[in-house]
Amino acid sequence: MHQDLSPSKMKIEIWSDIACPFCYLGKREFELALEKFSSKDEIEVVWRSFQLSPSIQTNTEISIYDHLQNEKGIAEEHARKMTAGISARGKSVGITYNFEQSVVSNTLKAHMLLHFAQKYGLQNSVKERLLKLHFTEGANVDDDKVLFEICEEFEMQTRDFEQILGSKSLYKEVRADIEQARIYGITGVPFFVFDQKYAISGAQENSVFQQTIHQAFEEWKLKSVE
Repeated sequence: MHQDLSPSKMKIEIWSDIACPFCYLGKREFELALEKFSSKDEIEVVWRSFQLSPSIQTNTEISIYDHLQNEKGIAEEHARKMTAGISARGKSVGITYNFEQSVVSNTLKAHMLLHFAQKYGLQNSVKERLLKLHFTEGANVDDDKVLFEICEEFEMQTRDFEQILGSKSLYKEVRADIEQARIYGITGVPFFVFDQKYAISGAQENSVFQQTIHQAFEEWKLKSVE
């Protein structure tokens, strides 16, 4: 199901989860940096799967604050201060967080959809849609209907994905990403790997991404012409 990665492009792999507000911030900061890079057409971005809470049970009846208090022991007052800070930073890069509406949901199926989207070269667009659905629109990204609607929106074969979802044939690809993360020693996301050589952990400012993109690309370019 994976697309062949072109050797004529430098690969940047990003381990990320959907139900991760810092992953959304990291994506936007990275994109702001990449947009400023003059050789961005020679870079290939691949989204890798990571589940911060793989055993979480989807529950549309509780708030994200209830979940954080029950599962993480984070008091609601503290959780609201945390999300307020994230919302403020999100606003500065064009992200609207509606934590009051966020659905506590397992992200496995959403990750399977991302692997399916890679076949169509639509991984980045689908990743953005999933993040917006979860954090802005309050959709349940564990709901088959929501995922099928994304397929239709991006003109991917909904029936093919439905069959794949039923057979869980993409589960192995999700697990392979998570296993690779374990090998790399990744314990939190977002985590960015540049040409399998440099890494950035967390939702850093876009200036940090600019510097690393430039350095990794220059070294990759020299290597590619040898």
